[in-house]
Amino acid sequence: MRRPSKDEYYLNMARQVSQRGTCLRRRYGAVIVKDDQIISTGYAGAPRGVLNCDELGVCERVKQNVPSGQRYELCRSVHAEMNAVIHASRQQTIGATLYLHGDDLSSGRMIADPEPCQLCRRVIINAGISSVVSFRENGAVRRTPVTEWVEEENREARETLAALEEQK
Repeated sequence: MRRPSKDEYYLNMARQVSQRGTCLRRRYGAVIVKDDQIISTGYAGAPRGVLNCDELGVCERVKQNVPSGQRYELCRSVHAEMNAVIHASRQQTIGATLYLHGDDLSSGRMIADPEPCQLCRRVIINAGISSVVSFRENGAVRRTPVTEWVEEENREARETLAALEEQK
């Protein structure tokens, strides 16, 4: 039997954490690891004390046929990445790695190359997390340096500034 790599080990934990999720569309799990120690975990679900979608039996985004990645204000859930960051201190997350797993409940399949939403990316950046690790469709491990998102945010900001300058 082959021993899983550390990345596979933590991604499998993120998969297990995702099973606590209460979203009717997708189950996400996140595990934050630093110096080979688990700092925090999180799954997608409504804030504490608030009824979950699985308890209500309806997802407002599904009901309104909202495409993936849009109208998050309708979603009752706090995303897995945010929950994991919320449950840790910044001192713990600086330089840490976030392992992310997602399953699509309608197809019953793993979401290959899951991407944090724009807001979760910003939370991850502010937490000082250095990289996000997930599984690719072929089972290979994908590691995304958070610095890529910082560069992307800055590039978009510079493009906006340039467009505003041209309008003057």
